[in-house]
Amino acid sequence: MSHPLLEARRLVKTYGQVHALSGADFAVHPGEVVALVGDNGAGKSTLVKTLVGAIAPDGGEILLDGKPTSFGGPRDAQALGIETVYQDLALAADLDAAANLFLGREQLHGGLLGLLGVLDKRAMRARAVEAFGELGIELRDIGAPVATLSGGQRQSVAIARSVAWASRIVFMDEPTAALGVLQRGRVLDLIRRVRDRGVSVVLISHNMPEVLSVADRVEVLRLGRRVARFAAAETSLEELVAAMTGALDTQLDAQLDAQDDAQDEGDPR
Repeated sequence: MSHPLLEARRLVKTYGQVHALSGADFAVHPGEVVALVGDNGAGKSTLVKTLVGAIAPDGGEILLDGKPTSFGGPRDAQALGIETVYQDLALAADLDAAANLFLGREQLHGGLLGLLGVLDKRAMRARAVEAFGELGIELRDIGAPVATLSGGQRQSVAIARSVAWASRIVFMDEPTAALGVLQRGRVLDLIRRVRDRGVSVVLISHNMPEVLSVADRVEVLRLGRRVARFAAAETSLEELVAAMTGALDTQLDAQLDAQDDAQDEGDPR
């Protein structure tokens, strides 16, 4: 397997007496879908926020392309090709799909019109049509406000917005939550399309069957630390649940500690 594209090593984050992360590890490799799973309170959200620059860890290190890095905020991560699709989608309901694709990154006309702050809506619409087409997203009316779109279509717009700007990694937080069966299937197909474009996907989900259907690997958090790593094709729903609930902790902890020690010994830094 290739070296990790983005890696967390022994991250620590505390809020008063609450240890959200207690030496958490995580890795995503180039061109893969890796699922991050764990029960409520396992530390998934906190870990993701540290990896996209939303919060700073209290300890540990984050590596990008094998080199230590730190993010002063989400824009630092975005500048390095890391985007996030949040569970609430963060779409502007009154704007159309094209405008949402360029939200915060609007294109201006050239010349005097640009100096006056006039948006180049035609160029943005053309780029949006291209972006949606590349991902196989079908919208009846790209000019309709996203508030009029179905849940699956809104989710697709949010994913397309991130993929349009991501060159390395897209984090997706519960992307199929509250969707119907048909819409969930389309979103999972979209995740595969993103991976096939060479962009890595980190999938945060409670839906274990979906995780096993779309992920290449699965990493399990419990009580603020990673307790298991699986190749999705070689594990089962029962094994994932056992890791999440602690039934496999003793065996897997010893394996992971040995792997991490070997990794540290081979680290040229």
